[in-house]
Amino acid sequence: MSLDISPQLLAEAENGAVREEDFVETVRTSLPYAYDLIARLASELRSNTAEFADNQTPPPSEKERGQLLRALSSDAIRGSLERHFGIALAFQNCHRVAAFHLEARGGETHTRFTSLTSQILNQSPEFRDC
Repeated sequence: MSLDISPQLLAEAENGAVREEDFVETVRTSLPYAYDLIARLASELRSNTAEFADNQTPPPSEKERGQLLRALSSDAIRGSLERHFGIALAFQNCHRVAAFHLEARGGETHTRFTSLTSQILNQSPEFRDC
């Protein structure tokens, strides 16, 4: 299971009125590695003049890699994290996630990062089973 859903959040969902801040809190506590990594990237992006901030360090274990993959493969989780931190996320391989300013989505640097060429150039045999 990806998320540890509280009875309160389940009740919100059953009533059709989930508060996004409650959902993000569930993501934070259920997928702490992924949440903390994205929070760090968002902070780095805001604190410097680079066009994006990215992670190139593999997770310490398969548990953390699984958290990152679950967070980024779910449209609901990924979208909530993007809105929460005010960023656009891009993902290339098992751990290379990048945070962009919202207005950079679709721009030259973002397009280059998410291109087929970049995807191919950022592959490695050790990523085959991740």
